[in-house]
Amino acid sequence: MEQARGFLKELIKIIRKPEMRILPGQLAFFLVMSIIPTIALVGVITNSLNIPMDAVKLTISSSIPKDIADVLTDILGGQGFNFNIAVFFISAFLLASNGTHSMIITSNEIYKLEPDSILKRRLKAIMMIFIMLGLFLFLFIVPVCGDTIFALLRYYLEDFKPIEIIYQIYQLLKYPITIFILYGNIRLLYTIAPDEKVASITTRKGAIFTTIGWVLATEIYSFYIGTFASYSIFYGSISNILVLLLWVYILSYIFVLGMGLNAGEYHLKQQENIE
Repeated sequence: MEQARGFLKELIKIIRKPEMRILPGQLAFFLVMSIIPTIALVGVITNSLNIPMDAVKLTISSSIPKDIADVLTDILGGQGFNFNIAVFFISAFLLASNGTHSMIITSNEIYKLEPDSILKRRLKAIMMIFIMLGLFLFLFIVPVCGDTIFALLRYYLEDFKPIEIIYQIYQLLKYPITIFILYGNIRLLYTIAPDEKVASITTRKGAIFTTIGWVLATEIYSFYIGTFASYSIFYGSISNILVLLLWVYILSYIFVLGMGLNAGEYHLKQQENIE
């Protein structure tokens, strides 16, 4: 009981830090900013592989609310790769990495660690933004839009009989694979974020909490898309975009709470070792 009380006291102390209150908004903002160059990159790759752009736009429009799809499909210009495009991608992802860079700085603060060199932190931040963006896109494509994508495939490939078997396998493995991929990558982010090595075992509670929280938040967002996305009560046509931003913010907030859980566990183990 005394140990649990000490852990809770340390956790509250960490969560009340100014950095922990600011970080969720920063992460959400820069993660949303990174969506734009990612969609543009999809357009470049699609054009390079000679995949019909209309098919890509149809998939996006059929998988997510119309107002969000209209914004994203406008970005898919299908231009070829050139020097200007390369500069755009580099600068865009450098800017987007500010969110994960803040995560590194906050981790150093809550773990009470000395910061590494700015170059090493920036390179690590760029790597981390790609991991976070990959997780976000995975959540968006598989749990949120997976059923809609398969509905399209079953419609266009109705003569392809194995598509039903593939769909049944997808339904069976969707959640186990989602949990496995989320847990592994979230734990990796928690482990590498501080500038000094922390024991991987101290990131377990935070990773479990964040994985479960992300799955629940994503299910609620998926339910909204499938049920209420056509209703715009308060904000008109922009309401769906606001719900997307709210979803990203909730994911970021849960992630930061997981950081707090890990730091609380880390300091508790340090105190046990001293005693």
